[in-house]
Amino acid sequence: MQEKHLFEYAVIRVVPRVEREEFLNVGVIMYCAAQGFLQIKYKLDQERLRAFSAELNMQELVERLCAFERICAGRTMGGTIGQLPVASRFRWLTAARSTVVQTSPVHPGLCADAPQTLARLFAQLVL
Repeated sequence: MQEKHLFEYAVIRVVPRVEREEFLNVGVIMYCAAQGFLQIKYKLDQERLRAFSAELNMQELVERLCAFERICAGRTMGGTIGQLPVASRFRWLTAARSTVVQTSPVHPGLCADAPQTLARLFAQLVL
């Protein structure tokens, strides 16, 4: 049996009007220290998002989610935040904020294969 490792994840949400606190799940960010894993998986269903809020700027959403990807990847492409240690990048990305793109509270779990776990969480929580 494969060894299980602690992981943490948060759901990425689009919140068109922050004051209403209504949101759609569009992705998942997952961190597993033991596997050196920090990745985001997302999907912007533009038809569904436009039905939810016709005022959303899809290009802005794509840019914000791409910034999440760059920070997860690290190095200089992730800017100043991308050069932080992996744990610090995850904490920065999952910090509470009042913007159109937000994350849920962080949840823990155990996994043997981080990419497979991320795919499972994405299917369960987003698709």
